[in-house]
Amino acid sequence: MRPVTGKISSTDSLPSQGQGFFVPDLCRVRSVFMLVVTSELLVLLLAVAHARTGWIDWNYFGLVSLFAQWTVLTSAALICLLRPWLARLETAAASIAIVLLVIADVLVFSLFATGLVYPDAAADRWQTTGKNMLIAAIITLMVLRYFYLQNQWQRQRQAEMQSRLTALQARIHPHFLFNSMNTIASLISSRPEQAEDAVLDLSELFRASLKTSDRLVPLEEELNLCKRYLALEQLRLGPRLRVTWRLDPALNHQAIPPLTLQPLVENAIYHGIQPHPRGGEVVIESQRSGHHVYLLVQNPRPPDQGPKHQGNQMALDNTLDRIQALFGETAVLKHSRQGDRYTVTLRLPWQTLASASDKESA
Repeated sequence: MRPVTGKISSTDSLPSQGQGFFVPDLCRVRSVFMLVVTSELLVLLLAVAHARTGWIDWNYFGLVSLFAQWTVLTSAALICLLRPWLARLETAAASIAIVLLVIADVLVFSLFATGLVYPDAAADRWQTTGKNMLIAAIITLMVLRYFYLQNQWQRQRQAEMQSRLTALQARIHPHFLFNSMNTIASLISSRPEQAEDAVLDLSELFRASLKTSDRLVPLEEELNLCKRYLALEQLRLGPRLRVTWRLDPALNHQAIPPLTLQPLVENAIYHGIQPHPRGGEVVIESQRSGHHVYLLVQNPRPPDQGPKHQGNQMALDNTLDRIQALFGETAVLKHSRQGDRYTVTLRLPWQTLASASDKESA
């Protein structure tokens, strides 16, 4: 996957592959290639049906294939050029305009081709041309119907995915709410000023968690939330919690779903630091390799107690679902154990995102 080096707004939602005009962009090589392959398969089917001896009429296949490619490529080029105008029309009007455009294109090429095949038979020329125009109209309507249904399916899939992402993000809220409130409650009587600071940190965490309109945020903002969360836990655990940051400043604008890294840091503390009487070190690292960005959260290996791993696995599953819903199969979340260290690795495609300060300055 190629990196996206341009900056996009943090309020951008999911990729809008199915939004807008229902006809795919025929200026793209992939779309034209699919049309060419589909038309060739259709011509092959016609040549098989037309053959009176053998499996296929190769002469018929060659002539019809040449005609089909002429009309397909020129029609695709015309639709590509007129796409901005067609996209402003209603679906029915755009469909009629495309059908008329294809018919006109087929008319021109049919008159030219039949003029070569039937130079002295005007009746045969117009009969063949009429058949070609009728076939082109039927096929074009079928293709447009397929494009329309595909577009509707993409829109429905995107809406369902957005609802699913919001639900997954909401499932994280109670997890760190109860833990943070317990921390604040323990500080109120002994250290009220620090309890007040903890409340401010918690409010910032919730402000971020309640912004469900943001599907992606810069990594810098996500790291700031992690630092606020760690400040809360530092008050509770004291010297038992040691944090090491190994961050690449060049990745501050890397796009990441909100509240993706914070639950992993929370798991590192509650399953790797809290059970150990002497505590331990949490290492948070970011690095880039090629077109991928790797985020690592490392902590002491948790004790081998099955029930305590259920919450950890649920958080990992939720995070994996969220990143794959946004980035697809290129996003990976895995965990490993090496000696006495437990590491969670998050791999995301390299994609930059404008931060709030950048947007304000712009």
